[in-house]
Amino acid sequence: MPALLWFRRDLRLHDHPALLAAAESGDVLACFVLDPRLEKSSGRRRLQFLGDSLRQLRDDLDGRLLVTRGHAEELIPRIADKFDAAAVHISEDFTPYGKRRDEKVRAALGSVPLVATGSPYLVTPGRVTKDDGEPYKVFTPFLRKWRKAGWRKPAQSSADSARWLDPAGVVKQCTLPDPGTELGFDAGEAAALSQWKQFADGGLARYAQERDRPDLPGTSRMSAHLKLGTIHPRTMVAAMNLRQQGAQTYLRELAFRDFYAGVLHHWPHSVWRNWNSDFDGIETDTGADACRRFEAWKAGETGFPIVDAGMRQLRETGFMHNRVRMIVASFLVKDLHLPWQWGAEWFLDQLTDGDMASNQHGWQWCAGCGTDAAPYFRVFNPTTQGQKFDPAGDYIRRWIPELSAAEDVHLRKGARPQGYPAPIVDHKAERSEALRRYQSITS
Repeated sequence: MPALLWFRRDLRLHDHPALLAAAESGDVLACFVLDPRLEKSSGRRRLQFLGDSLRQLRDDLDGRLLVTRGHAEELIPRIADKFDAAAVHISEDFTPYGKRRDEKVRAALGSVPLVATGSPYLVTPGRVTKDDGEPYKVFTPFLRKWRKAGWRKPAQSSADSARWLDPAGVVKQCTLPDPGTELGFDAGEAAALSQWKQFADGGLARYAQERDRPDLPGTSRMSAHLKLGTIHPRTMVAAMNLRQQGAQTYLRELAFRDFYAGVLHHWPHSVWRNWNSDFDGIETDTGADACRRFEAWKAGETGFPIVDAGMRQLRETGFMHNRVRMIVASFLVKDLHLPWQWGAEWFLDQLTDGDMASNQHGWQWCAGCGTDAAPYFRVFNPTTQGQKFDPAGDYIRRWIPELSAAEDVHLRKGARPQGYPAPIVDHKAERSEALRRYQSITS
C-alpha cells in the first residue's frame, strides 16, 4: 500500500529519515499543506523563501509534489483516504502550534497511523535531560550532556529512494507563495548544500574569530535554510572538521538551537510569556511615547549608529547579524523599557529565518526573563558595542548613508552629520533606570 509523505520543516530529499520510512511502504505521495494560519503569521520574506523552496522541491521531484491550502486536520485525512494510504509520515514538530496541529491530524486520521521519524534538530528535544529526567534550564550543563548524547549519521535518502506518485486529481493544487520579494540569496536544497560547502571549506576555520563582527562575512548565513529544513544539521556537522576551533564554536551554536527548541518543548507557555515568571512584575512602558520610541527603533532612527544600522539591515534585507540582534534587543528592552514581545513580533515579521524557539528565547535572554542565571545587570552599551564589533565602522557606513563621510562613525564626540537624528535617550540614565526596575523585582 502507498504512503503519504507530508513535508513541513524538512523541504529536502537528502538526509531525510521520514522519507526512508515512507519508502518502505512502496509508492509515496509527497505533499505540503499551506496552513492559512501560519501564512498569516509569516512575514513576506519568509513566505518568499517558503515558496521558492517549494518550487525547488517540486522541480527535484519532477513535478510530483502536491501543494494544497487549508487546515491539515481536514486535508491530510482526505488525501490519505483518496489514495488509500497505509500511513502518513512526518518529521516530528516540537513547537506548541505544531504539536497541537499534529494531535488533531492524528485523531482525524483514525486507523491510519501518523508516523514521526526524525526531527529538524541534531538531538531531538526531550532526549537530553538531567539524571532525574527533568529538563535542563541552563545551557552549559545541557551542552555537556548534549555532546555525550550524540547524533546519528546523515540518512542516506535521495529522490531515488521512493517511487513517487503523480498527485494529479488527488485534491486541488494551490498557487505557491510568491510575494515578489527579493531575498538576496537562493532557496532550496541545492542552494543550501552549495552555501554550506562554501562556508565549511573556507569561512568555518575563521568562524571563532569573526562570528561577532558584522563588518566581516564571518557567519554561514544558514539560518533560513535550517528554519525550513532545506538542509539538516547532521549534514552540516558531517562536513565539519571538529578538530578545528571554528567548527567547535559553530557546533556550540547548533547546540543552542537544540537547547531553545527543548525549552519551548518543555515550557510551551514561554512562546509569548516570560519563561521566568518572576519577571512578570517588571515595569515596562506601553503608552503613546513608548509607541513613538518603538517606531523610531523599527525605522533605525534612534540616533545610536550600531542600533540603527542593524534595524535598517533588517528592514531592507530580512536579515540581521546575530551580535547586532543582541545589541538592538538589549536597547529596546533596557534603554527604551519596552516589552520584549514587541521586538520579538517585529523580528518574526521581518526575518527570513524567523524561528519561534530561537527568536523568542533569544529575546528573553536579552530581556533577562529567560534561561539565564544572573541576567538583570547585563545592559549593552550600544556605543562601546559598536566600537568593539565594528571597529572601523564599515558595517555602520554600509547601512547608514548619513554617516558615510563621518570621521567618527560611532559619534563619540563632535557634531552629528546633518540628517542623522540625535539620540532618543541618554544611555547612562536609562541603564540606571533599567537596573532600578530589575532590582525592584529581584530584591
